[in-house]
Amino acid sequence: MPLSDHLHIRPCALLLVVAAFVLAVTPSARAGLDSPTKPADSSKPADDAQPIDDSKMIDKSVAVLQGLDKITARVSTFEVVVGETARFGTLLITPRACREAPPIEPPEATAFLEISEVKPDEKPMIRFSGWMFASSPSLSALEHPIYDVWVTGCGDKKE
Repeated sequence: MPLSDHLHIRPCALLLVVAAFVLAVTPSARAGLDSPTKPADSSKPADDAQPIDDSKMIDKSVAVLQGLDKITARVSTFEVVVGETARFGTLLITPRACREAPPIEPPEATAFLEISEVKPDEKPMIRFSGWMFASSPSLSALEHPIYDVWVTGCGDKKE
């Protein structure tokens, strides 16, 4: 039985899919499709892709976080002072540092979070300890079956 019978696709559609895959995967097949006027220089990153110098990051006193309860589909935004602990469901969240890029740089906020889970009649279990980045939440994420927590920014303590 031909492959097209298993996939319920017409042979011409299957041919188009295979051709698109070959063009996407094989650089030599794309060579004639790239713009001949501007050669790609892969040795230099694009201007907007420059990493922010760590020394330029500004320490802030408050981490702005969002949390998702996957059971109720409720999203909560909360602010936690660096060094203090906030509760989100069964999670205890303690930001140890929160840093933000200066206004002249591309926006970025990063926080070092310690997240532990406290269940009744059980010892606290550390679920996450590390840096989270506002621009790339999935880069370093809390893996929990009920809750998601991510950094949205940093701020200063309101008096």
